[in-house]
Amino acid sequence: MNQAVIIADSTSDIPQETVSEYGIHIVPMRLAFGDQSYLEGIDITAEEFYDKLTKSKDLPTTSQTSPSQYVEVYRNLLAAYPGSPIISIHISSGMSGTYQSAVLAKEMLEEELGHPVDVTVIDSLCATYGFGLQVVHAARMAKQGASVEEIQAEVERLGKARRLYFLVDSLEYLQKGGRIGKAAAILGTLLNIKPILSVDQEGVIYAVDKVRGRKKAVSRVIELFVNDFGGVKDINVAVCDCVNPEGSEEILEMLRQHFTLHEIVRTSIGAVVGTHVGPGTVATFIWPAK
Repeated sequence: MNQAVIIADSTSDIPQETVSEYGIHIVPMRLAFGDQSYLEGIDITAEEFYDKLTKSKDLPTTSQTSPSQYVEVYRNLLAAYPGSPIISIHISSGMSGTYQSAVLAKEMLEEELGHPVDVTVIDSLCATYGFGLQVVHAARMAKQGASVEEIQAEVERLGKARRLYFLVDSLEYLQKGGRIGKAAAILGTLLNIKPILSVDQEGVIYAVDKVRGRKKAVSRVIELFVNDFGGVKDINVAVCDCVNPEGSEEILEMLRQHFTLHEIVRTSIGAVVGTHVGPGTVATFIWPAK
């Protein structure tokens, strides 16, 4: 069997050098500030996006990739890699319709061609590098010649093994996006409240805790990870931030006091996810090192 071709959407926030190293195909999501439209990671960098976001009165709009766009992606890759299976991994169906677009695209292509196509669509049930880590693992396995079934089983196992927390710096963007009310945002800002968010088993974001002051919030995130992993000391970690490298470094330093860190990934939270959590956010993803 030919090596599997790995696809992900741009919300996976995989560093560009890793994308290039493993030949991962990234499908960009679209966002718009007013009537100006951008493809995430192509027309606008994370730094440019956050600069625009802080200067903009309104949140940008984000849109999932349409089924017809995925039909084109699958058609092109099946032609470019004849005999190779395609594994298409996407942001949680609990946060976006992208996974559904990809499933529909496979059905549309099969109808158009009149026969089944070797495309496996996977719901990561996560966002940003929380599913980027699954994509990279899949690409490594594909390079080693693993089968679609082996890769899919491992992607699902990793999804169950990973733990993650988003430490949000400002309540402004959660309020603008309708996740909290205006009064709660004003009061929370006055009290210096820092929400800690995570993603549940259905792939939906929920609030874990809210802590006064950043230092206490960072300590609480570390405490949550220590509780999650019990006696496990050997971990891999990815720290993703919205233009807050100092915040990422602070979390890494504190993790080193409790765990032995093996693989360490540093990356930026892209525009689509960043729209909803805002600058200053740090997301930390941990999974056991084998």
